[in-house]
Amino acid sequence: MMSNLEKTYTTQANFMLHGGDYNPDQWLDRPDILSNDLELMKLSHSNTFSLSIFAWSTLEPEEGIYRFEWLDEIIDNIFRIGGRIILATPSGARPAWMSQKYPEVLRTNAARVKQLHGGRHNHCFTSGVYREKTQKINRLLAERYGNHPALLMWHISNEYGGECHCEQCQHAFRGWLKQKYNHDLKSLNDAWWGPFWSHTFNDWSQIESPSPNGESMVHGLNLDWKRFVTEQTISFYENEIVPLRELTPTIPITTNFMADTNDLIPFQALDYSKFAKHLDVISWDAYPAWHNDWESTADLAMKVGFINDLYRSLKQQPFILMESTPSSVNWHQVNKAKRPGMHLLSSMQMVSHGSDSVMYFQWRKSRGSSEKFHGAVVDHDNSSENRVFKEVARVGKTLEKLVDIVGTNRPADVAILYDWESNWAINDAQGFGMETKRYPQTLQQHYRSFWEHDIPVDVITKDQDFSAYKLLIVPMLYLVSEETIARLKQFVADGGTLVMTYISGLVNEHDLTYLGGWHKDLQEIFGMKPIETDTLYSSDKNYVKYRNQSYELRDYATVIDLNTASTEGIYEDDFYANTAAVTNHKYEKGQTYYIGGRMEDSFHRDFYAEIIKELTLKTIVSVGHGKGVSVQVRQAPEYDYIFVMNFTEEKQPVSFKSSVKDMFTSKEIIGEVILEKYEVLIVEKAK
Repeated sequence: MMSNLEKTYTTQANFMLHGGDYNPDQWLDRPDILSNDLELMKLSHSNTFSLSIFAWSTLEPEEGIYRFEWLDEIIDNIFRIGGRIILATPSGARPAWMSQKYPEVLRTNAARVKQLHGGRHNHCFTSGVYREKTQKINRLLAERYGNHPALLMWHISNEYGGECHCEQCQHAFRGWLKQKYNHDLKSLNDAWWGPFWSHTFNDWSQIESPSPNGESMVHGLNLDWKRFVTEQTISFYENEIVPLRELTPTIPITTNFMADTNDLIPFQALDYSKFAKHLDVISWDAYPAWHNDWESTADLAMKVGFINDLYRSLKQQPFILMESTPSSVNWHQVNKAKRPGMHLLSSMQMVSHGSDSVMYFQWRKSRGSSEKFHGAVVDHDNSSENRVFKEVARVGKTLEKLVDIVGTNRPADVAILYDWESNWAINDAQGFGMETKRYPQTLQQHYRSFWEHDIPVDVITKDQDFSAYKLLIVPMLYLVSEETIARLKQFVADGGTLVMTYISGLVNEHDLTYLGGWHKDLQEIFGMKPIETDTLYSSDKNYVKYRNQSYELRDYATVIDLNTASTEGIYEDDFYANTAAVTNHKYEKGQTYYIGGRMEDSFHRDFYAEIIKELTLKTIVSVGHGKGVSVQVRQAPEYDYIFVMNFTEEKQPVSFKSSVKDMFTSKEIIGEVILEKYEVLIVEKAK
């Protein structure tokens, strides 16, 4: 178990940040509104505001003509009322004059069509002009505001994403490939399995990025293109921050990560495990569809917890919730408002998993354009008396009482491995079930059992240290290099418990299959090998018998060739009936489990309950509760800070086996307490 409980002040602030994206550039002709904002900021108990994210056309209305006076006044006024600033670089959206004069800054899509000016992120990350222009305005911002006492952090651009296929990017891609393959075209052809469909290249100039008009079936090419897009985006980001590092070396830097919201899974377009290494602080934008009609509130809360634990684990330190909504959004299929109490509960869930902030998009609703109905602290009525504003103020008051929690983290004995590259590769694979691969969702299935048991989990990447954990879970790790296999083998040899599932270890880092069947090192540590994967229709039924109980199997079943492993569960039907479906194997000081089929949630609950008992995996603080209540803990050297959250629509009893102190009333609590619908209780317990 990780043991370092010292505080890490990632934002250089010893208080919880509360506020959000503020766009005063939309209201410069309304000084009455700007003045009123300052009063509403105080009433909402907000203390931090992100500025200038999309303000380039106001900061530089014409090329070389700068207007900073309005921003000077805004920053000074916010600081005067005790507020702080997260200052953004404005590269997320260009002014029209730049697109008109320098069309090379515009993106070209995969069909090789040059895009028009408009939208956001419609810029080429390779463009020398755009890199020069962004670095210039960033230098001016750093020179002007770098020493301002209100400045807490730099917010670089906004929600990086997308790709460009212009000639500059093609040239950069070829250069990137030359570096990767040591200027050896044969190595590239070997890695991409060139002879297939006569796709061998004999000159670097023949290589093009994937396109619906051209090549899209060479999986090695597709994978390397996605890697290049990540690294080129990072390169653009690194270019942006040169003057900031030079002029303000002590001001931390972040950029806001995202999640794909349909299933609430990690953002797929960029490999955040690589990007995280270049940030001082992880921040992300969370917009769960609370109160939807396809899952329970607790199921959605579990998914939010998974992403929180992934983004917190990327740097093993507290993170920032950079954007959320206090009410509804404007881009879900159904934009439902948060019910009373949900805003506080969902905000405290973020804090409980490691956030040192609750920030919003947006502070004040825009009057026009696409986000005029997106949720905000200040609505079009400009009132502090409506329900949403009052709930925001309640969150602000709550955060003011959580000062001692800032900078704290928590240890974990359990890790789940998430890998962006493996997800790219398995989604590209023309096999299995096209709609049922669902790699991130499968990891969340395994995460659920620990979330329900209040057992801390780190969601880590393949480059992170495995040795800190007792249990490592690697579901559906389709792509795995020999280097990672060697590290997994060492983890088990040193005494770790490793759980792997179907569709794991099938291809190497080039998306080439391992010849001779499963990798010999995996066969050695698991004492078996998968020899066939059966993909099921939704109408197909099969079951696995485990511990004398039958569990439904869906989507996938692996036919296993057993060697020295023991059989823990067997298939009940089909041509592989009565053969091993779940195996266990002792290897040196550790052990491995292999789960051959995609099992129902009740199997995972029972399977992991046994491992929890066997490995003596424990909650940090024992709190008795029923289904739908989550307990998360943040730890400091002297205190545990315990969040008990009711993610159900019913009252829920919870019980404390030892005395704790309510952080708001200072009352001692022991025994049973009733939580109302969506209620959260935050208590502290001395070590």
